[in-house]
Formats: sequence, structure tokens, C-alpha cells
Amino acid sequence: MVPLAAALVVTAFALLAAGDPPLPAAEKKVFLREEFDGLERWKPLTFPGIERHSRYSIEEKGKKRYLRAESDASASGIVLRETFPVHEYPRVGWRWKAGKVYEKGDARTRKGDDYPIRLYVIFPYDPERAGFGERMRYGAARLLYGEYPPGSALNYIWANRKGEVRVIPNAFTAKAMMIVLQGPEDVGSWQVETVDIVRDYRAVFGEDPPATAGIAIMNDSDNTGESSVSHIDYLEISGITLTEP
Repeated sequence: MVPLAAALVVTAFALLAAGDPPLPAAEKKVFLREEFDGLERWKPLTFPGIERHSRYSIEEKGKKRYLRAESDASASGIVLRETFPVHEYPRVGWRWKAGKVYEKGDARTRKGDDYPIRLYVIFPYDPERAGFGERMRYGAARLLYGEYPPGSALNYIWANRKGEVRVIPNAFTAKAMMIVLQGPEDVGSWQVETVDIVRDYRAVFGEDPPATAGIAIMNDSDNTGESSVSHIDYLEISGITLTEP
């Protein structure tokens, strides 16, 4: 790990471990509450050179509906069609369950960079914040694919191995950080998550995030060649409004 990345990860441990500070009197405001009655608000997220895609559908159990994310030696996701203002709506909450983890999964290697489920917060590339070399690389990518790749990302992951450290730099790019929320010991049980993406971005990248972000969901196993089925119950993007005493 390069020194800068190591320093960011050490700082991230301290900030992420600190937890959320007590809030003054406030009321919650909601940008999105997705109960997964359908997938109209979502579109496919695919990657160059990967032809085998994961499958996303709505699964019904009694009166309840869930997002079903199924991967079989495949990789793709679904991305929310809307972006949102992250400083106004920094809190993301959801409930998820992984059916299994990947035996060959290893967040530190490219061959193991697969997860049975992850929430992918995508921040746009901003040329004004980039150096000359980065502008050249992103410009070339835009010519090749017709749009800029993401500028940075937070990946909230269901890890494949026990005892993973909380923050892991992505094996492919320093522009993405993996934040471990669950692991193999929790497979098969529903888990509720709430994160503050502004706080987490500052912790792992050492600066404020861009003003807007997108949300994607992914189950991928193209590197390990394995298969799994995971579910998400709901997804909520929210913020708070301080109230007068």
C-alpha cells in the first residue's frame, strides 16, 4: 500500500470508529424510500469487456417484496436513475441478506474482488478537481466510452472473509474504497445498515465529497467464477432538518 493510501486508511479507522455524534433536535427528510415494488427507478449498470451479467428481479414472499440479486460468474449492477445532493441527504439506510459468500473472494486482490452484495455510492468525475494527468486519462476514457467514468466511489460491502479490516482500498483503483459492514458470520440473516456517506468520504479520502452522487447495487462474481443470491428489503436516502427549540 502506498504511504498516502495507508495514511488515509489509518485516519478512516479512527473516524469510522468514532460513530455518529449526538444530533440536536431535528426532523428527518427523505429523498428516496425504495420498497422494491418494481425496478422502474433503476437501470442496468454494465462494464466494458464483461459480457456475462448478473440478474436483478423482484421476489415476492407473501405480501412482501424484495430485490433479488443473483450472480453466476457474472458482473453487473443496477443504478438509480436519479442522482441526489449528498450534503443535504447524507444518510443511507437499507436492510440486506447474503445467501452465501465467495470462497475465493479476497478484497485485497483483483482475482478476489467479488462480493455477494454491495451498495455502491458513485461520485461524478470533476475536471476542476483533477490534475493534468488525470484529466488526460479521463478524457481518453470519455472518447472511448462516450462518458466519463466515476470520479470516486464508496463501496459498502458484505465481505467474504472473517476479520476483515474496516476500510480496504480497491484492488483496481485508488479512487474506490471498500467499507466492510458484514461478513461470512452473518450469512443468511437480515442485517440493517445506516451510513453517513459525507462523513465516510471525508474519512477515507481526506476531503469533502462532490456535491452529487448516484447509488448502485451489485452482486458480482466474474473474478471468482462462483455464484450466489442475495436480497435487499428497502433502501432509504435521507437527511435532517434542524428544528427551532
